[in-house]
Amino acid sequence: MPSSWDPTDGALSPSTVIPSDWRLWSESRPLFVRPMTGGLTNRTYLISSGEALLVLRHNSPLSQSLDLDRATEAQVLDRATHAGLCAPLVYCDPQHEYLVTRFIQGQPWHKQRPGAIERLARLLNRIHALPPVNSQLGIEQKAENYWPSISTQADFYSLLARLRSALSSSIRTVEDYREGSCLCHNDLTKENLIESTDEKLIAIDWEYASMGDHYYDLAALVEEHQLSPVQQQQLLSSYLQRPLNRDDWRRLLHWRLIYKYLCVLWHAVQWSTKKDRTDPGAINTQCQTLLQLIPLSH
Repeated sequence: MPSSWDPTDGALSPSTVIPSDWRLWSESRPLFVRPMTGGLTNRTYLISSGEALLVLRHNSPLSQSLDLDRATEAQVLDRATHAGLCAPLVYCDPQHEYLVTRFIQGQPWHKQRPGAIERLARLLNRIHALPPVNSQLGIEQKAENYWPSISTQADFYSLLARLRSALSSSIRTVEDYREGSCLCHNDLTKENLIESTDEKLIAIDWEYASMGDHYYDLAALVEEHQLSPVQQQQLLSSYLQRPLNRDDWRRLLHWRLIYKYLCVLWHAVQWSTKKDRTDPGAINTQCQTLLQLIPLSH
């Protein structure tokens, strides 16, 4: 058993990892290999089925609090699998308690590799070209869905409430820019972009996917990968396939603020439900930083 295994962290024991209905997706009983790290919401395990390595994800009981639509995720994964953009879907439990995908051998995408930004832009274009689904990311509604699960007694609550009010103009601004909706991944973090051993770039963990504004994914990439201004220009121009103008940069800035705001809300929910060890002081600091940045967008 790997030394990283911690039976006190809420994870399942090896003997109870494999679902009882495994025969629906495996010819022989799958074997537990090891727990996987990196996920903050769900419990994920590497398992084997015959010669194949699979990833088994037990969904978080906080799915509703985190506004996760598991039915949409299954639909999106099916489409992304056929397009070769994700770890191929093996099975989705109809009750949405767990999910099984193929395990992809590879390493996280890195912005410094030659041609990395251009490859990322091509992947994003292919994701945004996938057939539409019925789920729509409405920023205002998404944010409001988080609030009932946030403790009003938290030290950061008053600052978070100020942020809620201050960002209303950014949300209105991006709605004015909207040109329509496309299918977006909405969570392109460092852990969710994988360069496979056959040099293919894929995205994993599609649980936040929905229809929305393509600039949300662009903003997430800028923030999560800390892209420099030069790299931001490379990404936007490669993605848009045209020279950039002032509105492109203004639109990106507003979406970056909104993305940061939703991330703060996500951590506030996790902290309030005792599922995250984030220091509440860190959430306070994030709120203060955002409040200082908002005037720059006007």
